[in-house]
Amino acid sequence: MQIAFVLYPELTALDLVGPLEVLSRLPGAEVHLVATDPGTVTADNGVLQLVATSSLHGVPAPDVLLVPGGTAGTVRAARDPELLDWLRQAALTATWITSVCTGSLVLGSAGLLEGRRATSHWAALEELRAYGAEPVQGRFVVDGNVVTAAGVSAGIDMALWLTAQLAGGDVADLLELVIEYAPEPPRGTGSPDTADDVLVDLGREVIRSLMAAPATP
Repeated sequence: MQIAFVLYPELTALDLVGPLEVLSRLPGAEVHLVATDPGTVTADNGVLQLVATSSLHGVPAPDVLLVPGGTAGTVRAARDPELLDWLRQAALTATWITSVCTGSLVLGSAGLLEGRRATSHWAALEELRAYGAEPVQGRFVVDGNVVTAAGVSAGIDMALWLTAQLAGGDVADLLELVIEYAPEPPRGTGSPDTADDVLVDLGREVIRSLMAAPATP
């Protein structure tokens, strides 16, 4: 079972690494970190570096593909014709097409969300309408074989759900235990539903400014 995790400059690391920690442990999983060109990719924190082990075309037909999100780097990825072409071709045979956070905007740009229910980071949720998708709030949203997760940490939720589909509930239960996934957020402000309006407005400003920032060449 080939699982392809898409890398691009200025992605948000946890969008990728969280699901990777889960899905890489599936029995028979063959994990590939793919990018337009193999080599080092720097995350949007400007510090963490990830290494693409293969070009996109080195893994033309993965069983599962995952597109992480980010901010300005994601905007650039959503305009990358080579990446978008690869996604369209890979989607023809993939068992599962997935994204985390604003990675859903990249799927949308590739035309893979037309007429589907989908989610994204809460601050970017309404942008999905531009791609013909129906925005839905939720930790992750399943529509056919397309699974989109909300912001950053929600990728772990999605990966554990996907594990149950691919390897059964017992394996999903075991992995949830092994990675000790039992969140108890200390502040309780991790959703616009639980944060106050002032904080939500500030968070939206921050996200918008980051999405508009020019991506590093």
